[in-house]
Amino acid sequence: MQHNAALTSVKDLIGNTPLVRLQNLFAEHHFQVFAKLELCNPGGSMKDRPALSMIEHAIAEGLIGPGSTIIESSSGNMGIALAQICSQYKLPFICIVDTRTNLVNINIMKAYGATIELAKPPDGGDLLKARLARVNELLASIPNSYWPNQYANPYNPISHEKTMQEIDTALAGKVDYLFAPISTCGTIRGCSDYIKKKKMKTKIYAVDAFGSIIFGGKPAPRLLPGHGASIRSALFRPNMADDVVYVRDEECVQGCRELLKKETIFAGGSSGGVVSALQKTADVIAQNANVVIILADRGERYLDTVYNDSWVTNQLSHSGKHHEIK
Repeated sequence: MQHNAALTSVKDLIGNTPLVRLQNLFAEHHFQVFAKLELCNPGGSMKDRPALSMIEHAIAEGLIGPGSTIIESSSGNMGIALAQICSQYKLPFICIVDTRTNLVNINIMKAYGATIELAKPPDGGDLLKARLARVNELLASIPNSYWPNQYANPYNPISHEKTMQEIDTALAGKVDYLFAPISTCGTIRGCSDYIKKKKMKTKIYAVDAFGSIIFGGKPAPRLLPGHGASIRSALFRPNMADDVVYVRDEECVQGCRELLKKETIFAGGSSGGVVSALQKTADVIAQNANVVIILADRGERYLDTVYNDSWVTNQLSHSGKHHEIK
């Protein structure tokens, strides 16, 4: 990121993230791969964009004012992004997390001044549903509270139209394929909306987790947060992706480690998933195409999981390659 003048606040660093050509990871293939480093946002992830967008528009529309309390459900990155923005605007923030949320993420949110609540579903209950239920309880009990609702707020995808605009500008319009992780659908929906408005021919691959139901998959346990979901968000549109590639937790781990070893990019779980998804579909990528992969967040948040050999051995003991493109 290049800035020629002094900025007025940290939030001015959000967006305009670098696009870097990968030199080694896909060197043997017949296409070029560029990584959009959303992990370079000041809060460490692509969620900085919608967090800023949702809060600033709510302030402008009079939905948030002095004394407002912000409440959101998050498995990590949106919570960190909102904690950062709420700290900037001196707004109290309560984040509802679940048992999959990394301790590092929780501690980062606390450092920003957020209050953390752990949602505990009944045995076998759905974690996201438990988080959302607690959000609604707090909204009913705390006066002047506001839920940005990343799962339905239109300013989530709108903020990511800028993400795609940055990619489009950097590659002078030659974006043949886009691989993006999917959860709330904000990123891929925003990119898709921009691509359709500009009548670009970019083919979009959604990278989803085995066990996610977003595109109609069967629900199953997932260990890594950040991509996939047990509930389809209101931002979902059937035509926002041309194809879906499913990746397992162990494939995310492998992709992360290859990205770090071969490109020296220290990224989070969903980034490894995106790398694996491209590896699984490499044979169908056109000759000399420009492929963009979105790397959502930083790797230090996964030191206890993705980059921990003991955790990988103990938690991901099942092995084998699973190739499923839907």
